[in-house]
Amino acid sequence: MKRWKTLLVLACGAALTGGVLAISAEEPSAAEVAPRSDGRPLVLATFTVIADMAAVIGGETVEVESITKPGAEVHGYEPTASDLKAAEEADLILENGMGLEAWFERFTANNDAPRALVSRGIDEVAIEGGEYDGRVNPHAWMSPEAGQIYAANIAAALTQLDPQHGDQYWSRYHAYAAELSGIAAELTAGLAQIPPQNRALVTCEGAFSYLTRTAGISEAYLWPVNAESTSTPRQVAATIDFVKANRVPAVFCESTVSDAAARAVADETDATFGGTLYVDSLSSADGPVPTYLELLRSVVRTVVSGLTGAAAIG
Repeated sequence: MKRWKTLLVLACGAALTGGVLAISAEEPSAAEVAPRSDGRPLVLATFTVIADMAAVIGGETVEVESITKPGAEVHGYEPTASDLKAAEEADLILENGMGLEAWFERFTANNDAPRALVSRGIDEVAIEGGEYDGRVNPHAWMSPEAGQIYAANIAAALTQLDPQHGDQYWSRYHAYAAELSGIAAELTAGLAQIPPQNRALVTCEGAFSYLTRTAGISEAYLWPVNAESTSTPRQVAATIDFVKANRVPAVFCESTVSDAAARAVADETDATFGGTLYVDSLSSADGPVPTYLELLRSVVRTVVSGLTGAAAIG
């Protein structure tokens, strides 16, 4: 009876996300899951956003760790010896995929822990222009709608790892998905205050394509991914032209890079610098974005505030 219940939970999770369950190793039985010192399996996430989502959905039943630390840049991360040790002890590894963790395959080459692709089922967005033209934009978690798919994938992976607590994982997923829906509604309501012709998001990195698609607004950026540390004069000029043509009220930049280029765009236009956006990493517990939900709320409120002129930052 318990097995049928487990299969039903997994089937429901896959239905929610268009068939999202994907763990690359054979399903372990509850007896095969290696316990931690306190009896919990170790779930290892590639970066802090995924780790936070897993910690919320997993609750006290699992131990969750992130390979990258708060504030770290995930694109060009270099694993340490302690990272490799943690991977060897993991019972499940959660990865974003979409080309985000360029270092990941080397990191797990000799690791046989089950792996789950938490972005499975996402309608991918391609990068446009430059040397990255046509590559998949990996920043899907920046959309609250896509975040629900991430959360469902995580709930499904945890249930497959630990079937006896599957009901708890899915219950937490539903509560989490509701909070994400609330953030999406806040974004929609905020943008409704802005004239349609001014609804554009201009940033340093092109990390917001999934968010702008969800919101139904246009976007422009100075470089496609943070692996490219500086923008070219042509990119700056094109962004300036976009801001002028669309009369964009404010431009923004991400916390992990210098905002000098964004401020230069603002200086050459009638736009203001609207503030700092958080993308690739959470902050420490006492910082501005200690959780994924707070990261999304911060981005939504900073963008709406900047575009409505409520709190432009000089």
